[in-house]
Amino acid sequence: MDIQNYMQALGQQAKEASRALSRAGTNAKNHALLLIASEIRKSADNLKLQNKLDMDAGQSKGLDAALLDRLELTDSRIEGMAEGLEQIAALPDPVGEISNMNYRPSGIQLGQMRVPLGVIGIIYESRPNVTADAAGLCLKSGNATILRGGSEAINSNKAVAACIHRGLEQAGLPATAVQVVETTDRAAVGELITMSEYIDVIVPRGGKSLTERISNDARVPVIKHLDGICHVYIDAAADLDMAEDIAFNAKCHRYGVCNAMETLLVDSAVAVDILPRLAKRYATESVELRGCEQTRTILTDIHAASDEDWDTEYLAPILAIRIVDGIDEAMDHIHKHSSGHTETIVTEDYASSRRFLAEVDSSSVMVNASTRFADGFEYGLGAEIGISTDKIHARGPVGLEGLTSQKWIVLGSGQIRQ
Repeated sequence: MDIQNYMQALGQQAKEASRALSRAGTNAKNHALLLIASEIRKSADNLKLQNKLDMDAGQSKGLDAALLDRLELTDSRIEGMAEGLEQIAALPDPVGEISNMNYRPSGIQLGQMRVPLGVIGIIYESRPNVTADAAGLCLKSGNATILRGGSEAINSNKAVAACIHRGLEQAGLPATAVQVVETTDRAAVGELITMSEYIDVIVPRGGKSLTERISNDARVPVIKHLDGICHVYIDAAADLDMAEDIAFNAKCHRYGVCNAMETLLVDSAVAVDILPRLAKRYATESVELRGCEQTRTILTDIHAASDEDWDTEYLAPILAIRIVDGIDEAMDHIHKHSSGHTETIVTEDYASSRRFLAEVDSSSVMVNASTRFADGFEYGLGAEIGISTDKIHARGPVGLEGLTSQKWIVLGSGQIRQ
């Protein structure tokens, strides 16, 4: 296969499809989303069959547990894909929304209209559900998309894409609005991220090495995050029962996800009370604990945390724990070591919660809730195309609005510039 010509053809088709989508009304897009959801449900057996091919190949190649967990398509995850598409269909369509209309002294009326970005290239690893999530969000926001999944999920992604194409065709929309790159040749990624004449934005979803490569080599804008080094801080004024539940859930609900807690910060005033309780809970899930020197005076049988532990996204049943003297030291640690993804404070003190919200500079900052809520589905976005820790355009879970921009519109009645 000539990769350059193949990718150029995908880009040309996506550009044409994006024009058709920009003309499509909300009803047509919603109809397509519901048809795709129906196709996914009807194809559940085939999706699992194709996924098993990928799972078997992954196991034979020695993929680690976190990657295999992301790769697997269970009945609940297949249903989750369908539900996500239905939720996207139920959301308000941002395209065409006009805001901030006002009259200028010249008599012209000025405002802003929300419009699609155009063609979005998405590069991701392991998770076949991203194929459906990304396609649904791009479709509803009026964008064409080119999806390049990891080679480990090629059979699963093709099977999901077939469902998407059937739904689009039944709805009278171009199947080329969503295209899955069907080669596992890595040269395809290099082509995709440099096709500035066809691609308007790139979204990488995967490990740090993938995201760094895309960020360094892309010739088009990138929406990204590198790490998910998320923190939970248990304040001196925390409800300890609540703190125990939150800290356990944030670590143990799922390990191989970017919104899992990797570092637990505990105020010294409550450390003796809460740490033994948490250690007992973590032991039930065989979580390896690594603590600072003060933590190890309370939990004497755990490993010592190294400087590297504070900057590590484990994606595994490993947790770093540090005891701090108050909220200022907790926020200083977060400022130094956070990746800007998600941080939580557990406290009953209103002033401390307000300070944490105002002073912690991450894409999601929470009070008395698990970091696992930092997710497009949980935020009511229907799904997410990714998490952005950038500070411009889109930040946090990127849903429909994050896949659009605004253009200025001017309504006149013959005015000329004086």
